[in-house]
Amino acid sequence: MAIRWFKKNKSGDDASASRAGEESRENADVDSPKGPPAAAGSDDSAQESEPIEPKTCAAGDQQIEESKSGFFGRLRKGLSKTREILTTDIDDLFLGKKELDAAILEELEERLITADLGVQTTMALMEKISKRARKISGPQDLKAAIKEEILSMIVGAKPHPPEKPASRPRVILVLGVNGVGKTTTIGKLAARAASEGQKVLIAAADTFRAAAIEQLEIWAKRAGADFVRHKDGADPAAVAFDSIEAAIARDMDLVLVDTAGRLHTKVNLMAELKKIKRTIGKKIPDAPHESLLVLDATTGQNALSQAKLFHEEVGITGLVMTKLDGTAKGGVVVSVCNSMQLPLHYIGVGEKIDDLQPFDPEQYVDAIV
Repeated sequence: MAIRWFKKNKSGDDASASRAGEESRENADVDSPKGPPAAAGSDDSAQESEPIEPKTCAAGDQQIEESKSGFFGRLRKGLSKTREILTTDIDDLFLGKKELDAAILEELEERLITADLGVQTTMALMEKISKRARKISGPQDLKAAIKEEILSMIVGAKPHPPEKPASRPRVILVLGVNGVGKTTTIGKLAARAASEGQKVLIAAADTFRAAAIEQLEIWAKRAGADFVRHKDGADPAAVAFDSIEAAIARDMDLVLVDTAGRLHTKVNLMAELKKIKRTIGKKIPDAPHESLLVLDATTGQNALSQAKLFHEEVGITGLVMTKLDGTAKGGVVVSVCNSMQLPLHYIGVGEKIDDLQPFDPEQYVDAIV
């Protein structure tokens, strides 16, 4: 059933998650921004520079703590489509029946795939549910079983506290295709670190996309972070190198390195990422300490394809899942966590700074089942 359904819907599921515009590169030299930031100049810019309400980024830990209850409400609202599939639809499956039979299991399998769990994860989940079939006598029992089994699949994705690097600053390389919200994620991570009292520097190593540097500079100012840039078209590895040198000289705690949005199939651009990593390592031998891949939940199973290929090419240490605030089906988080076995550090449900929060598997399951 799963394979037949998957083939029928494959053309819809494989929609491209992004566009990689081939922009011309200009001569590079170091400069500081002058005048107001330029307007967004590419299709991707609208996704990367969402407006936020003015907020003091260094307000302290209390501000973040106070936002958590509101964050869960926004998460539940954003995952309403998935919750409907895994609750209301399950109630409908048991109409006129009291036991979990083969017909219900077949319908459940299709609904799980519809919720973006993917074929592989759905089959694994169905195998576990089938083994418990004799103990399931109604929709509430089935929901409880699904909740428990999904939690077992994603609990391993809860990140552990990061190890203290051998030398400061801590360097995080941020990756992702165009349009996933990479720029805004960097801004939110910078604001979060600044609110915890860390000295943050943002490296504008995306010299490829028009207006990328200006957009990132806006976020750096909002977060109260230092900012290092070159001109459009500069060598990204040179930007990264100068940023690390500046961070060491200024005694910074954290460096967030932006990179050009790229399709995971572009060999030359993936090679550029490897060059950036090597360059950073020349200044700090154990850096970058983390390589975070930002994924867009609205792209469904394509997000899993991106994660696999980025991991094969450059090695990923963790994930960030954005845009779980409306059109996304939350099953993709289960699929990525189950398939990749990598920590999911943060999930995002909106445009505000506190709409990016650490991933909590228990909270997530409560929001979808």
